[in-house]
Amino acid sequence: MVRYEQLNSGEGPRLRAIRLRALQDAPNAFGTTFDEARLKTPEDWEKQLLELPTFVAVEDGRDVAMVRCTLHREIPDAAWLLSMWVAPEVRRARVGSTLIDLVMTWARANSISRLVLDVADLNAPAVALYEAKGFRPNGNLGSLPPPRQHIREHQRELTLD
Repeated sequence: MVRYEQLNSGEGPRLRAIRLRALQDAPNAFGTTFDEARLKTPEDWEKQLLELPTFVAVEDGRDVAMVRCTLHREIPDAAWLLSMWVAPEVRRARVGSTLIDLVMTWARANSISRLVLDVADLNAPAVALYEAKGFRPNGNLGSLPPPRQHIREHQRELTLD
């Protein structure tokens, strides 16, 4: 049975552990590298918890998935869906879908009408999940930062009801 939680202040070590696991499992899905994240201080992880609402899925006492969100700095009624990761052992069990639902609930509670995300073009499972949840390409293209600038990504957007 999977349960869902929002991480709170004081849970920096927990955030660090799941984020490092995500970066090891899917290094080409995120802008941050494992080595960059590994060097962050405990204060850095705590600061992230204050700035980025973070939701996790927990199965048998282990964090097995995460997603974060934050207000969009340039678009007042939009927010970013960030850092989405689901562990291999719970993929295709609707965990990712439920995490997106939690971000949608957070967004609505914060008067957000649009969610935006970046996804690697070749990450077919993620693209399919976002498509199924209603995220549509908005025409913005980019790539991951060096040293993985060869990984192309595109932006998707969802208008909330």
